[in-house]
Amino acid sequence: MTTSTTARAWAISRSDGLVLGFTDHDVELAFEGIVFRPNAGMTARAVVQGTGLSVDNSEAIGALSDQAINERDIIGGRWDGAELRQWEVEWQRPSRHRLIFRGHLGEISCSGGSFTAELRGLSEPLGQPAGRVFHPRCSASLGDSSCKVNRSRPGLLAEGIIAEIDGSRLKLNGIEAADDRWFERGRLLMVDGHARGLFAHIKNDRALPENRREIDLWAELGILPAVGDRVRLFAGCDKSGDTCRAKFANYLNFRGFPHLPHEDWLMAPGAASGRGSAKGV
Repeated sequence: MTTSTTARAWAISRSDGLVLGFTDHDVELAFEGIVFRPNAGMTARAVVQGTGLSVDNSEAIGALSDQAINERDIIGGRWDGAELRQWEVEWQRPSRHRLIFRGHLGEISCSGGSFTAELRGLSEPLGQPAGRVFHPRCSASLGDSSCKVNRSRPGLLAEGIIAEIDGSRLKLNGIEAADDRWFERGRLLMVDGHARGLFAHIKNDRALPENRREIDLWAELGILPAVGDRVRLFAGCDKSGDTCRAKFANYLNFRGFPHLPHEDWLMAPGAASGRGSAKGV
């Protein structure tokens, strides 16, 4: 490739399967099964590959538009963590291209009809703390590879219709009978409507008569739902051993240490001398 025949191209892939392609060339390019559109209002600063495990120093910058990336979707969280790939491509022969960056979008900000998104490289997760945490409560997330609970199994989810909306409080109809507070610490998924695909975390959950439900979210959805929209509720977990055993029948996969001494025990006068401790047994 030579500088005079080289263009740049970007592809952004959302978690819901939407893929958008952009290029700084003046005509469309196509490769990897993606059409890269020009004049889409997106550019990216030169990628600086960091040494060690530092975050790659780059940003995606662009104009908001209804056809590509709009402010409503950004506020709604649809672009959070989206994968981004960047190539150098010979625009006369697009089949000749070279991948120079692969990562995901980090912090996104928008103002004045434009957005700026931090690009984070594949090495970033390697710089995060790793290893087990010794704590009485479970260190796994409900449904992950350590927990192994199927969150979609009968009894752990329910679907209903929004009947009333008051900020972060929703009243739902059609929720099959479940214990009071069954969905606390769980998640709500918007099944249809303008907010379709958005998740929210459930703070409080109250069972009401006639298969109705009142839930409080920790924060309002980025895109306001409407009365009549369908939602799906996923049961929550407080990460205690008792809940793991009774609610999920999953104690064999419990990732906590429920028999660790409490902090009050460690501070007790007898602990220092070994009286009443495991050491003295």
